[in-house]
Amino acid sequence: MNKYFNINDKVFDITENYPETIDVFVANGFEQLADDKMRELMGKTISVEMACKSKKVNVELFVEKLVEAIEQTRNSVDDALAAPKNNNEDSDIRIDGILPCPIRIPLLESFNKWVDENKDSFGFTVNYELKSANLGLDWIIDKVKTDNPDDLSDLFMSAGFELFFDEKLMGRYKDHEVFEDITRLEKLNHDFDNDYIDLKDPKKQYSIIGVVPAVFMVNVDQLNGREMPKSWEDLLKPEFESSVSIPMRDLDLFNAMMLHIQQRYGDEGVKKLGRSLMRSMHPAEMVKSPTKNTNAGIPTVTIMPYFFTKMALGNTPLTTVWPEDGAIISPIFLLAKKSSKDKTKRFVDYFFSKEVGEVLALNGHMPSTNPQVDNGLEENQKFMWLGWDYINNNDIGSKIKECEKLFHEAIREE
Repeated sequence: MNKYFNINDKVFDITENYPETIDVFVANGFEQLADDKMRELMGKTISVEMACKSKKVNVELFVEKLVEAIEQTRNSVDDALAAPKNNNEDSDIRIDGILPCPIRIPLLESFNKWVDENKDSFGFTVNYELKSANLGLDWIIDKVKTDNPDDLSDLFMSAGFELFFDEKLMGRYKDHEVFEDITRLEKLNHDFDNDYIDLKDPKKQYSIIGVVPAVFMVNVDQLNGREMPKSWEDLLKPEFESSVSIPMRDLDLFNAMMLHIQQRYGDEGVKKLGRSLMRSMHPAEMVKSPTKNTNAGIPTVTIMPYFFTKMALGNTPLTTVWPEDGAIISPIFLLAKKSSKDKTKRFVDYFFSKEVGEVLALNGHMPSTNPQVDNGLEENQKFMWLGWDYINNNDIGSKIKECEKLFHEAIREE
């Protein structure tokens, strides 16, 4: 028993009273709850106990996770985010960010503790809001739709390409020296600073603290004589048409996939990716129910963030494949406004610290660019990266729209 809820309480009531529990539900196989309409429809009909039994999840352990999320949020996050919730526009600096779901709670807990320990030495006030990725980009996009860079927040953090490179959003400021890479790191982690990849922005505007790699989870029972796909090129072959689950709801990763596929394999590669689509589902659904049949069938391959492969149950037909031509990455960007860098430098140093790097690498299996962090990768676990030349010589927002059109045209053809 706990002081927040009873196991017989309806899931919807718990998520309404404690929104921070939504991430816990989603990360443990209840991906439908990420959608507000589904959460209301389904959540009002089942209790926590019933939900756990339906997924064969240990009720006591799951309740502990929910309580931990509630207490972490109640004890630290709410206090730390009091200023943003009160719309305190008088703060000297403002930080806005979108955090990947798997690391949101541990990173917020670490950040709030750091702020609390150091706020007396700042000499200025700070207002920040760091939301979960499952809430989408709309709230932060609204803040960057301004023609006056003085109105922008002082520090932005998010995964993905659209927000930071679309010429209608942050991309409009690329040629105006509004932002500056103030990390002053000469070398990044060897995983991202070597003969085949370099994540350092040559224009010294953008910083990258880590990446979300996309890999394959293959259901070997569904191969039916086909060879195991070992690369993105393999996945685009005709034999895998209509048999791949693609994370279309994770827009950051989905856009990254399409951009990389188009760069490497052309427009036809994007069309082939569209033809391979069986359905889109949350990675947690795949790893929790690997043999669950639906009207669409069982996917042979699910493309997912590397983090979710670590959730796969034992004694299943699922096997993880790190693509030989590299895991496509959705970088986690950190963008600091040049005009306020004297104030934000300490925050940038924090987000590039070994402590945060280990939260990324160990808690989220999102490799860190901090050179002191051991990402635990094997020599053959390489990455596919667009490269700064491509980014700086193309309108990324237009490229994403091109890819979306090609992808959906291929689906309609099927």
